[in-house]
Amino acid sequence: QVQLVESGGGWVQPGGSLRLACAASRSFFSIGLMDWYRQAPGLGREFVARITSSGSTNYADSVKGRFTISRDNAKNTLYLEMNSLKPEDSAVYYCMAFSNGYNYWGQGTQVTVSS
Repeated sequence: QVQLVESGGGWVQPGGSLRLACAASRSFFSIGLMDWYRQAPGLGREFVARITSSGSTNYADSVKGRFTISRDNAKNTLYLEMNSLKPEDSAVYYCMAFSNGYNYWGQGTQVTVSS
């Protein structure tokens, strides 16, 4: 099993920045790809970004150029750097890890973008 704990959410004004972190209970060397998802009230969970074990990344069109996903294998931590935030980025953000055929999810961290 893999336990994931997100942190770094909060309130920020439009145009601001936040960095989310997701700490894993196991070494990243046993984890394959990792994703960030988000879910706004009344909507389904939406893919945000992915990073593979080799470091390849891809992003949802809505965040491309503004968000950056990265992983620190030494700290077993996944990051999401979010810049130029918009009100429509407000959501609960979840990290997901794929390991040994299973998807593991964190509990989520709230991001609110408003003036």
